[in-house]
Amino acid sequence: MAGAALALPVPQAEAATTAQKQQVRKAKPASRSPRKASVVPAIAAKPSFGQLYGLHAVDDPLDLASSVALVMDQDTDEVLFSKNPQAVLPIASITKLMTALLVVEANQPLDEKITITDEDKDTEKFTGSRLAVGTTLSRGELLHLALMSSENRAAHALGRNYPGGLDVFVTAMNAKAKELGMLDTHYVEPTGLSSRNQSSAKDLAALVKVAHEVPLLREFSTSKEAKVQVGRRQMAFHSTNGLVRSGSWDIGLQKTGFINEAGKCLVMQAQLAGRKLIMVFLDSTGKYARIGDAERVRKWLSGNPAAAAAVTQTKLGG
Repeated sequence: MAGAALALPVPQAEAATTAQKQQVRKAKPASRSPRKASVVPAIAAKPSFGQLYGLHAVDDPLDLASSVALVMDQDTDEVLFSKNPQAVLPIASITKLMTALLVVEANQPLDEKITITDEDKDTEKFTGSRLAVGTTLSRGELLHLALMSSENRAAHALGRNYPGGLDVFVTAMNAKAKELGMLDTHYVEPTGLSSRNQSSAKDLAALVKVAHEVPLLREFSTSKEAKVQVGRRQMAFHSTNGLVRSGSWDIGLQKTGFINEAGKCLVMQAQLAGRKLIMVFLDSTGKYARIGDAERVRKWLSGNPAAAAAVTQTKLGG
């Protein structure tokens, strides 16, 4: 344990005479039986909903780690690739894309100051936050951190300060989903920490398409880092998306997400193979798996020009 001192017993030889000390030095140490290493039983990770539903058993031509995937042409809505596109799963922090869209559409002042309170603490997963209770930032700064760094307290504070309060905000989230034709989608809170926030790949593609039309959402979701003044300190926040940080992709909008029930999730708008594409990856297993899946799609499209015009579908249940 950091900072803890290990108390060692004082040898009896320290209090002995010189002769006794010599005897102690000459004495052969008693043989000790080797200690058995303690075995700590491994705790299995909580399975995602996709694993419980058996969605990972569905094969796909690209051998993706995500159990749900969709690649769609943004301009024509042509589906280039799909895997379990109608499966309804928890979406984790992809939720924040809807949160951000509603905040912008409400036309609330971006320079208005909002203070993080106890109400913004995570009572779902009990995660921490770098935004301590009492932190005051502008609505624009909170919006930026929610999209770029997936800051949960920032997203919750945005919903809490919506006209009418948090309950009205959640109602507006579901109304907006219905307006966009997202019939598989349901929200219960603005962060994505709840596994009851659920959607399908086809619904999320519709959300990405609409969100991409908002310049501020494009800017905030694709920035690599931002610095904000928290009290007397200036704190740096960074993008949760490794593809944004690498700079090797032409990404117009993105959002990542993760809770155990949802697995690793990623939605993006990006230009690949001369086309504007919308990509959705849900319930990916492994720390970098969703990034690897995006790279597999890029390699597939770039290496096969004709593939961009073909539709490859692997649907749930065959």
